[in-house]
Amino acid sequence: MTEAFSSSVGPASIASVTRQKGIALLVKRVFDVVGASIALVVLFPLLVLAAIAVKVDSPGPVLFHQRRVGRNGRHFTIHKFRSMVADADPAVHQEYLKAQAAGSQEHYKVEDDDRITRIGDLFRRLSIDELPQLWNVIVGQMSLVGPRPDVPYSLEQYEAHHHRRFDVLPGLTGLWQVSGRSELSLQEMLELDIRYVDEWSFAMDLRLLMRTIPELLRPERAG
Repeated sequence: MTEAFSSSVGPASIASVTRQKGIALLVKRVFDVVGASIALVVLFPLLVLAAIAVKVDSPGPVLFHQRRVGRNGRHFTIHKFRSMVADADPAVHQEYLKAQAAGSQEHYKVEDDDRITRIGDLFRRLSIDELPQLWNVIVGQMSLVGPRPDVPYSLEQYEAHHHRRFDVLPGLTGLWQVSGRSELSLQEMLELDIRYVDEWSFAMDLRLLMRTIPELLRPERAG
């Protein structure tokens, strides 16, 4: 009995599991590239209208570029439709996160933020501002599903085990987006990300994508 058990978890078994995981990750990558490419083509008219709306609504660039932390802690630049006034002060969010670290259980995102433009508020509620990140998916910096890419200064509030969220590519949508979105605190969001890393499968990604669509129809939970 002991010999049979030892054999079942031996090098051959480990190699099989590794191959299965590698195949699943390859399928995920192919799905990301194909899905994001199709989405960009289908949504192109919406992207053009969104760009015009941003330009007309307030002075400043159409796109907003920001450094985020990706897989294995590597930094990269995400692209979003600008939803705030040009040159908005990031210190507001930094101070907000510090308050959370001091014991506040407020939502992860600042509510009633006067830096957000009129069209930006609508875009955030419908997640239209995130659509340019489809390009980040195509070039391999992000996935369609995964933990949201966090800002570097937010890592100051992380506990040691929270860094495991960087074991996978960040995503356009993920477990926390379908579990409360900005109604969640930073700590709640991070714990959901760890759960995603622990339980990940391609089937899980498909389920989260399907759950994302009805979630977007609940704009009161956006931030």
